[in-house]
Amino acid sequence: MRLRLPRWAAVTAVLAVLAGAGTWTAVASDDPPPVHRADRMIDLDGARLDTSYFTGDGDGRRPAVLLGHGFGGSKDDVRAQAEQLARDGYAVLTWSARGFGASTGEIGLNDPDHEVEDARKLIDWLAARPEVLLDKAGDPRVGVTGASYGGAISLLAAGYDPRVDAIAPQITYWNLADALFPEGVFKKLWAGIFFSAGNGAGAGPGSVTAPSTGTGEETGTGTGSGPKGATRPGTAAGKPASCGRFTAELCSLYQRVAVSGKPDAAARALLEARSPSAVGARVKVPALLVQGQTDSLFTLAQSDAMARTITANGAPVAVDWIAGGHDGGDRETERVERRVSTWFDRWLKRDTSVDTGPAFRVSRTGGVDSTDGRATLRAATADRYPGLTAGATAVPLTRTAGSFGNPAGAAPPAVSAVPGLGGGVAGLSSLGVGLSLDFPGQHARFDAEPQNEPLRITGSPTVRVKVASTAPDGSAVLFAKVYDVGPDGRQQVLPAQLVAPVRVEGAKAGKSVTLTLPAIDHEVEAGHRLRLVVAATDLGYASPVVPAGYTVAVESPLTVPTAPGLDTQAAALPWWVWGLPLLGLAVAAALLLTARRRTAAPAPDPELASVPLRITGLSKKYKGGDRYSVKDLSFRVERGQVLGLLGPNGAGKTTTLRMLMGLITPDEGEIRVFGQAIRPGAPVLSRVGSFVEGAGFLPHLNGRENLDLYWKATGRPAEDAHVEEALRIANLGSALDRAVRTYSQGMRQRLALAQAMLGLPDLLILDEPTNGLDPPQIREMREVMIRYAAGGRTVIVSSHLLAEVEQSCTHLVVMDRGQLVQAGPVAEITGSGDTLLVTLGASVPDVLVEKIGALPGVSSATRTDGGLLVLLDGLDPTALIGELVGLDVPLTGVGPHRRLEDAFLTLIGGGAA
Repeated sequence: MRLRLPRWAAVTAVLAVLAGAGTWTAVASDDPPPVHRADRMIDLDGARLDTSYFTGDGDGRRPAVLLGHGFGGSKDDVRAQAEQLARDGYAVLTWSARGFGASTGEIGLNDPDHEVEDARKLIDWLAARPEVLLDKAGDPRVGVTGASYGGAISLLAAGYDPRVDAIAPQITYWNLADALFPEGVFKKLWAGIFFSAGNGAGAGPGSVTAPSTGTGEETGTGTGSGPKGATRPGTAAGKPASCGRFTAELCSLYQRVAVSGKPDAAARALLEARSPSAVGARVKVPALLVQGQTDSLFTLAQSDAMARTITANGAPVAVDWIAGGHDGGDRETERVERRVSTWFDRWLKRDTSVDTGPAFRVSRTGGVDSTDGRATLRAATADRYPGLTAGATAVPLTRTAGSFGNPAGAAPPAVSAVPGLGGGVAGLSSLGVGLSLDFPGQHARFDAEPQNEPLRITGSPTVRVKVASTAPDGSAVLFAKVYDVGPDGRQQVLPAQLVAPVRVEGAKAGKSVTLTLPAIDHEVEAGHRLRLVVAATDLGYASPVVPAGYTVAVESPLTVPTAPGLDTQAAALPWWVWGLPLLGLAVAAALLLTARRRTAAPAPDPELASVPLRITGLSKKYKGGDRYSVKDLSFRVERGQVLGLLGPNGAGKTTTLRMLMGLITPDEGEIRVFGQAIRPGAPVLSRVGSFVEGAGFLPHLNGRENLDLYWKATGRPAEDAHVEEALRIANLGSALDRAVRTYSQGMRQRLALAQAMLGLPDLLILDEPTNGLDPPQIREMREVMIRYAAGGRTVIVSSHLLAEVEQSCTHLVVMDRGQLVQAGPVAEITGSGDTLLVTLGASVPDVLVEKIGALPGVSSATRTDGGLLVLLDGLDPTALIGELVGLDVPLTGVGPHRRLEDAFLTLIGGGAA
């Protein structure tokens, strides 16, 4: 029997533990004002939670925010967002959930009696803080936000605690049973990843290794780590060691369903009881719902159910479909975090002047035809959320029936989404790139006629089919998907890599069912056609192991939603309309000032005459302050290198580049380019080309005319421009003779790069050159940089796209808070080379490991704690997946042994999201 204290007694006990505890520390930041953080361990029912409390400067009470983290992570993962919210005027409390980070306890998947009750007690704690605004005694003005696991707790907190005033859940679930058992089919890959992450919590950044089992004293470190040397309690009595950090009932659920391959009623009931949908009728607060388009774990259907329910409850709702998700892609972190802060400004600060954005927004990938050269993702918006079925259009399918079989053992399986594969294959699908595989004899396909005009799908297509099964019980497990097929009839792309499973019962004599396909936002170009594929297997799901034959006949057209009320974001006003006169005045003023202030430059260093760049002891303080934006920075760059300059926002990258280009003067240290000191107007700057945040072109002129005009403005001889060589490297082709207003974003970026390469500078500086580009255009930009450096020149590129930097750069300089963290070759920093980690859903015999090691293009395959380490010797990673599937390897993911992202987060002290 468990003794439950009265609520007031529990609150008093929590406050007593915290009284006087907590060391306040100033959080270092490049953006004033400073933020203060206090780290505490809070004793709750059966667990100790590791928490951090953030406040900015200023007097008076302020609203509070509870900020949760993702599954497998910890409070450290959300520190940067917590600091920014504190600067924005909020008191922010973060915590590591039970079983994660330095917190003890068992993972209950947001059990109302534990994880949700923890959130309620954290709200109790906030109510007692003198900095927190109260609506009444014991009732703080509080919002809750977080992504994935943290997003679910925001919804659950709103359903269980009426004191929650606003929420902003991101890429999360409404009904966990529907997410992991869609249409009665077991999502085995994602479920296995969940269970592995829980069992291995602490194995890497943002996860758990050794939380405290101490007596409740303050950590005293100011860093969020637990007490030194603390260890977790042992496995609970009666629970198998394989359960790891999960509760016994969740362990039993997973093992039972994983073995049978089919979810049972008890499993569904348990997960539904821990889902926000269980208390959906009680979620009546303003909700900003951010969901990912490239997400096979928590699909857009989950946020659709949230939106419909909370809207019906009478609360304001905004829905935002971002470009990324659990399968990779662009999570639009900076924009989303700004929107969350704005949402809380409106509903927690009660600032009615705040614009919270459209009721519905969807990010669309691809180049943007604009004249400012700086557009990124384009948004489509509407003043109301259209749902997943608005604007239905019927697309007839030409073939009416097809027969296929489910192979014995359900192997080899078809491939759609593969969690962990390359960090974002799903994000490339709308751009004609992706990985999908349907084996002959295991699927039927039904084609539509080619489109006469573009068709934008926004929502969930549906189709009615009749299914017949030869299985003894007449059942079938099928996987439906819609492809975009090119004019050649062979090239097909699966939008967002998504597939819809369905379990059909009693189909021995034939049974009609309506298939609801995954919600997507995808444009089918004119000349392309839609293809419905119904398959018997899929790598991500459990299929029957007993062979059976299926016949599927189409009984209706494919109904496609188009959401006709959406308005696509217009291109911005061309900068040259208003900017050229101002730019001319600014240049004239700068030239005048630098001419007057110019002093004798330091003597050239002949020993560095062949060194493109050496930075020594470089420092720059913020204007009017004692804090540094760059401090004691030193590194060296050699010929032929493509150097990536990396660091989080505020690391000092842009300040460093501005000093390198002679735009601002350092306070201390020096920069030498080919041995000559850099200062504003230094002659050696003629050997430096730069491309910073795009370039402005006259849209009515063609590409060549724009370049000629630019070079003439420099006053240098025409023969020194080397226009043809720059254009050959940029690979613009016949587009040079077209007006720039007809250029795609990728072509505009390449023209800007060609402009930077005029004169073939020995040192080329690129600041975010891939902004606004889609993946194929990014690949082209990468090839341009590599070709340029191959001629013995040097390229320095600053970028937030870590995967792209890893592929295009030879060397790295990593900065954080103005200082050098590490410099060296990419392979040295990542420690990866050509080694891939293949994670497995089950152990494999030695003979299979030997077969993998003997594959053409593979040097070796060895076991490791995480699965298999495969060293490639020419084999493409995508081809490796096909070989592994053909060998019936139970893979759950394939990726670099250590990605640059992992190394980067480790170097700057980040964690897993």
